[in-house]
Amino acid sequence: MDANGGLVVTPESAPSSEQGPEPEEDALAQAEFAALHGRALRASGVPERYWGRLLHKLEHEVFDAGEMFGIMQVEEVEEEESEDEAAREERTKKPNPGIELCYKVIVTNENGLQAADPNSIFLIDHAWTCRVEHARRQLQQVPGLLHRMANLMGIEFHGELPTAEAVDQVLEEMWKFNQTYQLSHGTAEEKVPVWYIMDEFGSRIQHSDAPSFATAPFFYMPQQVAYTLLWPLRDLDTGEEVTRDFAYGEADPLIRRCMLMPWAPADMLELSSCTPEPPAEHYQAILEENKEQLPVAVDLVTFPRDHVFRVYTDVQQVLSHLTHPRFTFTQSEADADILYSFSHFKDYRRLSQERPHVLLNQFPCENLLTVKDCLASIARRAGGPEGPAWLPRTFNLRTELPQFVSYFQQRERRGEDNHWICKPWNLARSLDTHVTKSLHSVIRHRESTPKVVSKYIESPVLFLREDVGRVKFDIRYIVLLRSVKPLRLFVYDVFWLRFSNRPFALNDLDDYEKHFTVMNYDPEVVLKQVHCEEFIPEFEKQYPEFSWKSVQAEIFQAFTELFQVACAKPPPLGLCDYPSSRAVYAIDLMLKWDGHPDGKRVMQPQILEVNFNPDCERACRYHPTFFNDVFSTLYLDEPSNCHVTRIV
Repeated sequence: MDANGGLVVTPESAPSSEQGPEPEEDALAQAEFAALHGRALRASGVPERYWGRLLHKLEHEVFDAGEMFGIMQVEEVEEEESEDEAAREERTKKPNPGIELCYKVIVTNENGLQAADPNSIFLIDHAWTCRVEHARRQLQQVPGLLHRMANLMGIEFHGELPTAEAVDQVLEEMWKFNQTYQLSHGTAEEKVPVWYIMDEFGSRIQHSDAPSFATAPFFYMPQQVAYTLLWPLRDLDTGEEVTRDFAYGEADPLIRRCMLMPWAPADMLELSSCTPEPPAEHYQAILEENKEQLPVAVDLVTFPRDHVFRVYTDVQQVLSHLTHPRFTFTQSEADADILYSFSHFKDYRRLSQERPHVLLNQFPCENLLTVKDCLASIARRAGGPEGPAWLPRTFNLRTELPQFVSYFQQRERRGEDNHWICKPWNLARSLDTHVTKSLHSVIRHRESTPKVVSKYIESPVLFLREDVGRVKFDIRYIVLLRSVKPLRLFVYDVFWLRFSNRPFALNDLDDYEKHFTVMNYDPEVVLKQVHCEEFIPEFEKQYPEFSWKSVQAEIFQAFTELFQVACAKPPPLGLCDYPSSRAVYAIDLMLKWDGHPDGKRVMQPQILEVNFNPDCERACRYHPTFFNDVFSTLYLDEPSNCHVTRIV
């Protein structure tokens, strides 16, 4: 046994760069750099003493880590019989992600490293940057990428051409190496989180609960390039290891244990997977975070039956299609009887005090329905901690990660299906939404935008498209909420259908056109449209034992239960009973096969999400009276001649 406790250590070189004479950084340039990047640097905890040298290294692309560090390859040697348990534990306590050989980074500079030295900040390059939905295609198409990633991750790869097996291995192992950041500007698509893998040097840095270094992603705007910054948390001597905290910022021991599972597997089976509804403080915190001011109590204002309502709106579809004679448009918000806004209204208190007669198109606290984590929380009022039958089992990854891990492992032990779908709390159009059966993937997705994880519907009711085969489909209903107390809820009589473009199967989980149905935002993708009047007879032809009338009755019952629980408690635990509020929501759902105790198969509605201010372009195009019906029902209280059905 050698001096390393049974390990043979072989040095490798870290990246290095020749550095010329240090120039005096221009004060103006530093001030501009601080103005442009100071907020991001402070948020990442980068000490200001490093900013001047950081600017120099960024401008001149100085990668000087090789002058300070070395990568050590650690190989196990044959154990001697005299090695005791403590020595073996010490030898194996820090396995490197995904590979048999263990690497670590140490300080090799003979003078060590001083944290107070302004030069002690280093740039780490990124070997691969992608969005998750593009990862497979990049591995298949970018020359040399698969080979480099396989080498970095310790995956055996032979030959030059990508193989499906090698690609799948990299896609699984990458969650042990991935880091993430999100752009704060641009379109919704551009704000989808970016995942990256540091170069071989950065990827060799190991985890420690008491790290010697910190890292943070940094986007250098002038060059539009992302790096990872590395800086010391203390002085280090020659030979000391460079480590970072893979669960940085998380203090809760149980959540840390879950976050570290990709590198340190843990058994969470004994932990309860029960997820009761959060306490009242949880909802109060959401209200404060949203900066929503609840209204004071007001009386319901009545208008003469011949009153013509002045509508102030920024919704183009309303401006183009509301033609009812009892509504007219005004460009003055102060003169309006109805404020129909595309964006969320916040200050209900002031409006209720100053203009209680003004009607709105939204309810205080309606985020309880339209934000996915809140939807799952309030739904438990109908179905207990497991949730109701009409909502897929859902966990808030920010607050319920341990319960999810336990539930995943319990299902794994029972041999049950374990496909899951990760969704951002508050994004539409399936953006940043991913289907996976990898526990590591779900755990790591928690580090990007706030997400929920829901049980993926592994047995959906399918629809036979003659041009494609049996595909997934979802259904969108428009619901109109007239009041909370009493609860008055209507459903528009026309519903909309969306279809996948490829036959459904539980494989190719990153194949968007197989597993998703939202196809109307990409002009390059086929959009299959079927009107509900054509769909119903075809559906009943494919499933003759199920009448659409009975299926829809189950759907409407799910809607009823959802709104009943959403209105069951006072705000901020429930929708606010504000007499001047009205609202239009879109509810997206699927049907799944379920079994009754008698063995009979049933179609169980599964509510996927509730959308605020939905896109009604198709409704207006095919049903020109759509907004006339909506406004008549909500603001005139005259639904009898409209294409709506009251369900509560």
